[in-house]
Amino acid sequence: MSSEKVEMEMIDGGDATDQGCCHRTRMSCHSCVRPCLAESHPLPPNASCCRRLLDNLLCPPHSRAGAVLFIVIFSVVAWTTLLAVTGDSALPGGNLFSLAVLFVACWCAGYIIGLIRLPPLLGMLIIGGVLGNAPHINFANDIHPSWSSGCRQIALTIILIRAGLGLDPKALRRLSFVVLRLAFLPCLVETLVGGISCHLILGFPWPWGFMLGFIIAAVSPAVVVPSLLGLSERGYGLDKGIPTLVIAAASVDDVLAITGFGVLLGISFSSGNILWTLAKGPLEALVGIVAGIVGGFILWYIPQRTSKHQLLFRSSLLLCMGLMFIFGSQKIDWAGAGPLAALTLPFVAALRWRAECEEGAKNPVEDVVGVLWMVFQPLLFGLIGAEVKIESLDGNIVGLGVAVLGIGLTFRAAVSYLAVMGTDLNFKERLFIPIAWLPKATVQAAIGAVALDRAKDVGDEDLIKLGEQVLMLAVLVILITAPIGAIGIALAGPRLLKRQPQRQTIEEVSKRNSAENLENGEKEPETEQDGLIHRGSKEQEL
Repeated sequence: MSSEKVEMEMIDGGDATDQGCCHRTRMSCHSCVRPCLAESHPLPPNASCCRRLLDNLLCPPHSRAGAVLFIVIFSVVAWTTLLAVTGDSALPGGNLFSLAVLFVACWCAGYIIGLIRLPPLLGMLIIGGVLGNAPHINFANDIHPSWSSGCRQIALTIILIRAGLGLDPKALRRLSFVVLRLAFLPCLVETLVGGISCHLILGFPWPWGFMLGFIIAAVSPAVVVPSLLGLSERGYGLDKGIPTLVIAAASVDDVLAITGFGVLLGISFSSGNILWTLAKGPLEALVGIVAGIVGGFILWYIPQRTSKHQLLFRSSLLLCMGLMFIFGSQKIDWAGAGPLAALTLPFVAALRWRAECEEGAKNPVEDVVGVLWMVFQPLLFGLIGAEVKIESLDGNIVGLGVAVLGIGLTFRAAVSYLAVMGTDLNFKERLFIPIAWLPKATVQAAIGAVALDRAKDVGDEDLIKLGEQVLMLAVLVILITAPIGAIGIALAGPRLLKRQPQRQTIEEVSKRNSAENLENGEKEPETEQDGLIHRGSKEQEL
């Protein structure tokens, strides 16, 4: 045997020996870590709480422990990156650091509250209030007002886009007159009753009483829309179009309340032309609807349908146009037009997008917007909770303020129930409407301090005192109605509304159609073009 061949055999033998050692080492390590692996301890269907807790400690990270670990790692990496880029803003006392603390704390609070079957936004509101009021941990006070306002407006834009995508055009057409009744009657009645109560009980001047009435009458889309969309995604109320009815009416209700507030604010401070102020409200609503329709038509054709990244381009353009409407309308002092345009825009765009999807399939743009909402939901409710300043509550006014709010809410609930009379809603469904019409937060947090700021600019001590009382009652209505309303919707919805099967994704619809084809002995289409030809032939047969 040549020397070269002997050398090759020695190398091969050495390789075999090395492989055997590696295999034995790998098996030894695997046997050592086997007790810590989740695959070695499958979770039984009816596991106890202790067994589920133990399962979260197994490797690799999975289940709830994996989600928490993801949040921790993501937060550390994101904060480190921001620190390297921005410097002081990412340190304690800076805007970015405070926003990061608020986001993580509110997300964790919402997750914990969700485990006990309560709305996550309740935990976010509570933690936001703690971070805005508790000494030594009041990080929310370090956030600049412009940053806080900007984040709230972005979150409100995402809410309105989700609401517009979720509106059912058939139900809206069927319930259009009911939407107007539900939007106008409860708001106007509560404003009237609240204004009279403020004048008689709190001694407010008539213009200030009705101005406060419009503030406390506005329904909060930040609470109502996510709660109703959550019920809608589980199929509750879809047969009668109740989520569409409440969401559409809530948007119109806010426009009416903000418009009325602006009119009374102008009257109270005698600023500007009163006739123009009266006419500006309806004009803002009309301009907002027209702008949303035009933007929706643009999204029908841009981006082009042949684009490889159509979903990404559509979602990005939709979000940017919504933000343009919200921030642009505030810049030109037509704030009432922005929210209505941001709601109309996705509704009109979705009319064409639905036709491109399989029957019963969910629009994929809704999933993209849903991911954005997961990011901005903790920020929105945390910042709203932080706006509530406990030290601003005056014990002498709180009792009378609760009486005023109770009177107004009682009349609002009765009128809300009567507003849906004469429809195909049964008794339980009509009873759900006043509950869904209860939460208030966003508008009150946004405009509650406007009168006080205007009074400070004027420098009148009497007006400043009235402005402080208006802000105090706006805070009070948030504290009372936001958590109660959110809990009421979450608990009453499954008990009072009829459930309908949930919408399916495009993949689920395709799998279902494929299974039906195989059961019928039909050949599975090999390409998308073959599938289109197959569907076309089926339609011709029908």
